[in-house]
Amino acid sequence: MRSGGCPAGSGRALRLDPFALPVRYAAGDDAADGRVREIELHRERVVVRRSLAGMRMALNMPVAAFAGVGLRLMAGEAAVVLAHKDPGLALPLFRSDEADDVTAAWRSWGAVLGLPLLVEDEDGWREPFERLGGMTIARPRPRRRRRSALKRRRPTIQMRRAPGRLSAATPVHRGEREIIARN
Repeated sequence: MRSGGCPAGSGRALRLDPFALPVRYAAGDDAADGRVREIELHRERVVVRRSLAGMRMALNMPVAAFAGVGLRLMAGEAAVVLAHKDPGLALPLFRSDEADDVTAAWRSWGAVLGLPLLVEDEDGWREPFERLGGMTIARPRPRRRRRSALKRRRPTIQMRRAPGRLSAATPVHRGEREIIARN
């Protein structure tokens, strides 16, 4: 085994920790000799080593070259993969039959690598949430509750005040030089 990085994964299910990078593990590859490839995963780059028809190769790619962190649903289990436009370069990160574990791992990997969250459907990879640039678009959150543990630390005047409204009776001063009266 090469130096740098630690071996990862378990015997039955693939469970990599996103907070313990860099990590090195072996994954299945139908095209490679021995049907296995070695993967080194860092925060900024990915190195895939495999042998194809006796020729050894190493692909060194930045993490930004991947489309995102994908959720792949299969019969009886789900997997989190590092999704790429080329399906042969998709890298498994986590596999389990527990939906809560897979969802938590999916969100964690997306946050650690700084990639968008994707879901696989019959058309390929798509984003499950609407985004505007790097920001997720969602409904506005409700105001904070008054019965929280931090209630005594927050000023409550903002909760009582209503925003001002303009009406026809509101005076509007145009062409004035000063708005503030001075004595």
